Amino acid sequence: MNALIFLVVILVLPAIFYITNYNSLIKYRQQVKEAWAGIDVQLKRRYDLIPNLVNTVKGYAKHEADTLEKVIAARNAAMSAPASSMPDKAGAENMLSGTLKSLFALSENYPDLKANQNFLKLQDELTETEDQISASRRIYNSNVEEFNTKIEMFPSNIVANLHHFKKADFFELTDTARKEMSEPVKVQF
Repeated sequence: MNALIFLVVILVLPAIFYITNYNSLIKYRQQVKEAWAGIDVQLKRRYDLIPNLVNTVKGYAKHEADTLEKVIAARNAAMSAPASSMPDKAGAENMLSGTLKSLFALSENYPDLKANQNFLKLQDELTETEDQISASRRIYNSNVEEFNTKIEMFPSNIVANLHHFKKADFFELTDTARKEMSEPVKVQF
């Protein structure tokens, strides 16, 4: 009888350990995917707002075509950046954020544009979207940190290695983007 209990314990405990660790890795991986989907929703909202904002600015700042073209080019680059490559996606999004900052700086030189209700509404919506992107990025990075920690910690790293779980990339600002976001935009005519 004791041998049977011993045998059950020897077989059942490792199985419980394995299943528990495997399921927790799946849970964390799904949380990372869900958090990325939250970022993606906000990025798509931003992509949809940008053409409206650019068209509003075009009417007031016809000779600012270079800035407007840079915003559209950055939007297109961000939209086409592969979501599977977090460094590429983050870099494209950082570039887009920088060009949007220069677009908003243009409004300072055009009082009629600055007073335009459509422009103000779009600017508010874009600002709200940027805040949502920032919040979503924090949630995503938190989930990535939990997932990566689980992959590296013993004993779950054994199960992670057996099933080839790979660490997820953080959605980070590049050093250049951090610098650009902390410095005032220079507008030259």
